Amino acid sequence: MGLIGLILRNMEASLTARDRVGIQDFVLLDNYTSESAFLDNLRKRSHENLIYTYIGTLLVSVNPYKELDIYSKKQMDTYMGVNFFELPPHIYALADNVFRTMQSEYNNHFILISGESGAGKTEASKKILQFYAVSCPSTKLLNNVRDRLLLSNPVLEAFGNAKTLKNDNSSRFGKYMDIQFDHQGGAVGGHILSYLLEKSRVVHQNHGERNFHIFYQLVEGGEEDLLRWLGLERNCQHYRYLVQGDCAKVSSINDKSDWKMVRKALSVIEFSESDIENLFAIIASVLHLGNVKFEADVRGYASLNNNQEMHWLLGIPTQVLQQGLTHRKIEAKTEEVLSPFSVDHAVYARDALAKAIYGRTFNWLVNKINESLANKDSSRKTVIGLLDIYGFEVFNVNSFEQFCINYCNEKLQQLFIQLTLKSEQEEYEMEGIEWEPVPYFNNKIICDLVEEKHRGIIALLDEECLRPGEATDLTLLEKMEEEIGGHPHFVTHKLADKKTRKTLERGDFRLLHYAGEVTYCVVGFLDKNNDLLYRNGKEVISFNFYCKKQVVTQFKSSLVGLTEILMSKEPWYVRCIKPNEAKQPGRFDDVLVRHQVKYLGLMEHLRVRRAGFAYRRKYDIFLQRYKPLCPDTWPNWRGTAAEGVQRLIKHLGYKPDEYKMGRTKIFIRHPRTLFATEDAFQICKHRLATRIQAKYKGYRVKGDYLKQREAATKIENCWRGLMARKEREKRAWASLILFLRFIKGFMTRNQPSCNDNSEYLAYVRTNYLTRLRDNLPRTVLEKDAWLTAPPILQEVADTALHNRFNLLEIKYLYLLFCFPCFQLLLKEQTSSMFKGKKENYPFSVCKLTSELTFRLRPLFLSAVTSCVCVSLPQYSVPVVKYDRNGFRPRLRQLIFTQEAAYLVEETKIKQRIDYSSLKGMSVSNLSDNFLILHVTCDDIKQKGDLVLQCDYLFEALTKLCVIANKQNYIKVVQGSVRFDIQPGREGFVDFKSGQESMVYRAKNGHLMVVSESTRTKSR
Repeated sequence: MGLIGLILRNMEASLTARDRVGIQDFVLLDNYTSESAFLDNLRKRSHENLIYTYIGTLLVSVNPYKELDIYSKKQMDTYMGVNFFELPPHIYALADNVFRTMQSEYNNHFILISGESGAGKTEASKKILQFYAVSCPSTKLLNNVRDRLLLSNPVLEAFGNAKTLKNDNSSRFGKYMDIQFDHQGGAVGGHILSYLLEKSRVVHQNHGERNFHIFYQLVEGGEEDLLRWLGLERNCQHYRYLVQGDCAKVSSINDKSDWKMVRKALSVIEFSESDIENLFAIIASVLHLGNVKFEADVRGYASLNNNQEMHWLLGIPTQVLQQGLTHRKIEAKTEEVLSPFSVDHAVYARDALAKAIYGRTFNWLVNKINESLANKDSSRKTVIGLLDIYGFEVFNVNSFEQFCINYCNEKLQQLFIQLTLKSEQEEYEMEGIEWEPVPYFNNKIICDLVEEKHRGIIALLDEECLRPGEATDLTLLEKMEEEIGGHPHFVTHKLADKKTRKTLERGDFRLLHYAGEVTYCVVGFLDKNNDLLYRNGKEVISFNFYCKKQVVTQFKSSLVGLTEILMSKEPWYVRCIKPNEAKQPGRFDDVLVRHQVKYLGLMEHLRVRRAGFAYRRKYDIFLQRYKPLCPDTWPNWRGTAAEGVQRLIKHLGYKPDEYKMGRTKIFIRHPRTLFATEDAFQICKHRLATRIQAKYKGYRVKGDYLKQREAATKIENCWRGLMARKEREKRAWASLILFLRFIKGFMTRNQPSCNDNSEYLAYVRTNYLTRLRDNLPRTVLEKDAWLTAPPILQEVADTALHNRFNLLEIKYLYLLFCFPCFQLLLKEQTSSMFKGKKENYPFSVCKLTSELTFRLRPLFLSAVTSCVCVSLPQYSVPVVKYDRNGFRPRLRQLIFTQEAAYLVEETKIKQRIDYSSLKGMSVSNLSDNFLILHVTCDDIKQKGDLVLQCDYLFEALTKLCVIANKQNYIKVVQGSVRFDIQPGREGFVDFKSGQESMVYRAKNGHLMVVSESTRTKSR
């Protein structure tokens, strides 16, 4: 198994140790087809505050309804850079895995957070944002972007969230946020898309619900000066739009502290003071508008009399506003007619105006935040999207807003099916992977019921809104009964059987959603879809009249755009579950949770994960990433990508049940197998990075060196040129001066020495002596060859001539009488040692010793003398020295002095042999010229005996015997000579006669010396 096997074993052991409560990953559940076992595992973990559980890479989150100490900075650091399954399940693990996958594969991702209202989707989105804010690289610019991303959340929550019956901080709009990252992983920008703000909440709230948070925050937390400027009082009970739900104060919400957070966030997001003042002025105007009261005049028309709220409305002249709220402008050809409202119509117009103002203000707010988050750099960025959108809603009375919200959840469920269940099974079939199909509910039939062209509910709703005549909500219901009455997922009071009819009112219709049955009250559908605002109402808020699409059609188009955005990115999922309706910690409602598990498709997803493969990649992408792990595939694989992947996984030691090879992709069954591979790659990547860094640094240093060398060369050239020019000028000046001096000295050369001719006379003297040295007479008969001296040196020349000829005469007498006697003595000594003992001795008798006289170059002589630090050498002869180990020949000089013999290489002494340590000399009886000097060797560090070859063997041995007084130390041997390489080691030189002289190392390790026989020489 190697490295991968070791990592897998360690990972499995750590996973087992961590699974103390239930199972961390439902994929590891033994009875994975049992819904009861699934719920039991979820319940166990929830009761121990383990709110996160995996289904592969899908994260299931149970709302604990209390604060848990699992979101600290320390926890974030723990999960940073750690593989998905190495630590207990956590939303930080999912966020980190998405981030690292985005960086490594350089593609876009999104996290879909889904679940019922109150399941914790908004909190999950905030935790992911906080994790990225801490984990991303930090610079001053990136910190500004990070702060804006984080603080956009409380602003949007204040203006877009509200308390509902099921959730104290329910998102009443859909939000999709893109976080943009640069190539280093820094958050450099973002963009927010909003969907279908629930504007009707501005003017109406059910019992137990509140308006949007910002109204209560402004009233409860606003500064006294601000409230006075806006004409507001610090009492929510004074405003009609804030008291309809009869719960202005909520224990879990602190409006004062939230107000401070919103003010701070607006400043960080770079809202100007003017923008902030205008924003709150509009919010205050909506509150004042809700308090506007109408009275019926004598004709029954609405009127406004002494209404104090009018002074605080939008900064618009009272007369214009009053006319806009109490009259309807009707165009009749070229004329405009004002038609007065009844009190009911005036109230409707007032509420429509309030909704329009708030809706447009919210859109402006989102656009301003996007301007602040916009990334100015046009280079390519990778993106992680966060989709936090309203969850599936079922209330006692469900209206147009719940219909749109639940339709949105149907579309997201359809997207989930396409991206996971359906596409997964289709991919296995396309790749030829053996697969057992998993049954699942495809909600396409419900989506078609709602959005089908010409026959869907949306098409019928738009058609009824646009048709001429008296269209009402009931005519819409009749139209739906007529067109889609036979659909299995649609039922009304008229179409239902007797049992079902008891649960339906006459104005209700029921849809069988993927999450269960929902009964909708058709009352208000047409008005809310039209989103009517009378022409003069539009003029009040300075909006020109334009023809626009109905609300539900716009929402449908937005969902199509959102689906296209999500389909272009890699999906990750967080499924949020609400454990009970009472929002109580520690309470787990089996029926409620079972229902959510069913409609979220968690069981189907689990079965797909168990039956399928957790990871799949195209061969070329997989090979490109992990090829450094195998020597055969790194750095370049020459074959096909599939063959390269096969070779790679064989090297990594994958077991047969851990992977499958498809037609174009590799499928890996267990995430842990992939993570072990990724761990090995990370280790390998550091080694590769080190090598690349070393190569690059070497390249840079070499480049710097070449540049420095080039610069030094240029400097040297410039310096040498400068010095040469100075030298030339100096020589030009000197030559002129010397020439003049030379001429003057020549003219006064016969005069006594003085300043004018001293240099010239010195030159004449030097020149004469130099020529005389090279042309001295060599014999006493060459007296006429003496050079004629100049007048100034005539006396010196005569003395030198006399001395030279005296020396020549002495030398001549020495050679004539003394030298022959010395030669005879040496010949006699040589004869006594070698006559009759060595074959080639007779050939040396005729050679005079004078022919081998001692000659050394003066420089060499002085160098040798300085090296040996004694008197001058007495004799020197060139020799070939053979190494003791291997017998490799070396050219050396053998020098004899009065104290010792020296073996010298040029001017370096290689070995000194004191005559006192010389214990013998051996030669053979044949005609070779080898000699072995035996020396005393007591220390292992000392060098052993010398094996030498000398062309002047007899002369050298005779000189050595005379100088060292060793006449009786020479041994003439036959056959072979033993010598000491070092203490305890010995070598041999074997001698024999042959047709041709040669020296070589024999197979037995001895040095073999073959000498030409004397008979061959004589012939």
